[in-house]
This record gives sequence, C-alpha cells and structure tokens, in this order.
Amino acid sequence: MNRLILLATAFFLFVSFKPDGGYKVGDVATDFKLLNVTGSMISMGDNKVAQGFIVVFTCNHCPFSVKYEDRINELNKKYAAKGYPVVAINSNDVLQYDEDSYDNMIIRAKEKNFSFPYLHDETQAIAKSYGATRTPHVYIVQKEKDNLIVKYIGAIDDNADDAAAVKHKYVENAVDALLAAKPVNPDFTKAIGCSIKWKK
Repeated sequence: MNRLILLATAFFLFVSFKPDGGYKVGDVATDFKLLNVTGSMISMGDNKVAQGFIVVFTCNHCPFSVKYEDRINELNKKYAAKGYPVVAINSNDVLQYDEDSYDNMIIRAKEKNFSFPYLHDETQAIAKSYGATRTPHVYIVQKEKDNLIVKYIGAIDDNADDAAAVKHKYVENAVDALLAAKPVNPDFTKAIGCSIKWKK
C-alpha cells in the first residue's frame, strides 16, 4: 500500500509540473520578446528575412543540453543563411539551478561562442505556451503570411551521446524538407533530455 501511495504521489508531482496544452504540428505559434545574452530584447518578428526559425528550449546545466551545444551551433551556422536561424531559450527556474541564471547564460554563451541568440524566459510563459518539457526540446516554425506555423516538434537527432553515430538528423531533415517545399516526415519525435525546472 505504501508503495502505491508513493507511486501516486510521484505521478502527481510529475504531472503537476508539466505545462498545460502546448502546440501541435500545424498550430500557430506565438512570437515572444525575451532578453538575449547580449542585453538586447529579441523577437522572431525582428527578423524580416527569415523564412522560419529553429526554436530550441535548452539550458546550461543539463547534461543533454551540454552534449548538444556544438550541434545546435552547427545547425545555426548551416541554416541561418538559408532562412532558418536558431533561437535558443532557457526557461529553467534559477532558484533551483543557479547555473541557469542569466549571468551564467552570458558566461556560457561566450565560452561556447554561440552563433545564435540565447534568450532568458524568466517567467516561463513561453515554455508553457509552446508546451516544452525537456532540454533540449525543438520547435521548428515556418512563416506563412503573418503567422508562424509549427512544422516540427521534438528531438534534434537520435543519438545524444555520440554525434558521429547519429542515424537520423530530425531537425536537419525537417528544415531541408521545408526548404524544398516538401512535407516534413517525421514531423514529431520524442524530445529526450532533462525536464524543464518549473517554478514552485
């Protein structure tokens, strides 16, 4: 009986810290205006030439995010010039992980020479509206008239531990499909990583 109570409590805690709703492929995504590590406020609407964006929810401390930092940098270097720049967002509660504070974001971005904006979602409102639950968690959005349409949700690829052993580059395949005006397949995968640390 005690074990059942513990399992039920753990399930409740897990569910209670997940954001309600979130986007599905085909939904219209909201824009945002968040503080970049450069000190400026950034929104997707500021970039008039982009065809879409690779929005990555990530952070400093998560081992999965750390493993993907170089790959995220390479995604931006490859696709920003083609119209799909990376926008990275850190939504973690800094009271739980000081390593994810804005000051430490600045340090990390300089250490890794990030080629993309690294934004602080201090209120966690953007992570909740998107439905992000992991770090990293990717949402590819495409501009269609005045809207940002979600075209892909999920993982960057199929091997967090070894970039050289990746068999399926989900994000690259999705962006390549969009650039070729083809359907994205798959358009959803399971994001693998640390859970976003929600404010209590």
